Amino acid sequence: MACPVHGIPRTAMWSGRATAAHRRRLPLAVRSASTRPQAEPEETTGAAAAQFDLKSYMADKTLRVDAALDRAVPLCHPARLYDSMRYSLLAPGKRVRPVIALASCELVGGPEGAAMPVACASEMMHVMSLIHDDLPCIDNDDLRRGRPSNHRAFGEGTALLAGDALVSLAFEHVATRTTGVPAELVLSAVSELASAMGPKGLVAGQIMDIESEGQAVGLDVLEFIHLHKTGRLLEAAAACGAIVGGGSDAEVDRVRRYARCVGLLFQVVDDILDVTKTSEELGKTAGKDVASGKTTYPKLIGLEKAQQLARTLVRNAEAELHGFDCVRALPLRRLAHYVADRHN
Repeated sequence: MACPVHGIPRTAMWSGRATAAHRRRLPLAVRSASTRPQAEPEETTGAAAAQFDLKSYMADKTLRVDAALDRAVPLCHPARLYDSMRYSLLAPGKRVRPVIALASCELVGGPEGAAMPVACASEMMHVMSLIHDDLPCIDNDDLRRGRPSNHRAFGEGTALLAGDALVSLAFEHVATRTTGVPAELVLSAVSELASAMGPKGLVAGQIMDIESEGQAVGLDVLEFIHLHKTGRLLEAAAACGAIVGGGSDAEVDRVRRYARCVGLLFQVVDDILDVTKTSEELGKTAGKDVASGKTTYPKLIGLEKAQQLARTLVRNAEAELHGFDCVRALPLRRLAHYVADRHN
């Protein structure tokens, strides 16, 4: 497949005014929103936009999520298994997936409490993927979130089982802890999460990532990996939040598309940071992807175009929020910029 970035006039690609032929050559997450109206400017939210502080919002939501995760995985027997689960699950993190789940629920008018179980479940699944991703049989990474990776701290066997336990617990947690939400919506959320983790979701991205290591892959393969390995769980977190919040099918779809753009954005930025930051700044091994021969966005299209792509994805994510209540949309709008501007 021809490279979907090279050969597109810069003014057409990055302004959103590409021709139909050019749009077909754009990465899917960019193409999906390229013809939609741009999001309402933040000025339309008036004083609310000026007063909204994402850092405080994220800190508050993170505290609530951390407390819920702590309650969800208490110390039990066998102690080593639970120690391993808690070691990775409660490690300091950005909590982007659970925050997106909570914000998506509130976006459609639902209460935070309705989405907390799916928020916790999305983080459990994400942490499982990190534990397994670090194993010697996959990425063989010694660091995660600034600490020894789980298998370094507890051994490979325990790390493998801790990941298995977390993903199983995630489904149980949604099924048994979601209250005040119709059963059919809880079932839809469980189905959404299962799809995100299965052979058409994260696992598909992971196996493609393994098979493509050291290979010269194009943007189509690279995008498939990231939309499944990283983006699919972000999509599921957002969709589940909107589902249990009582959102319409159209609202759930728009939130899903927003998260799809943010998911790819997250990985594009991750690739950029891998070549521009140190291990100390990242809290994990810097330059490892490039050194291992993996294809990354900066390697494939150059650092400048990767940075341009990140900005395009932010705009497209914002476009999906057009039409929602401006104040309720603020957290998700600002969160897209937070992902783009992060430093680790």
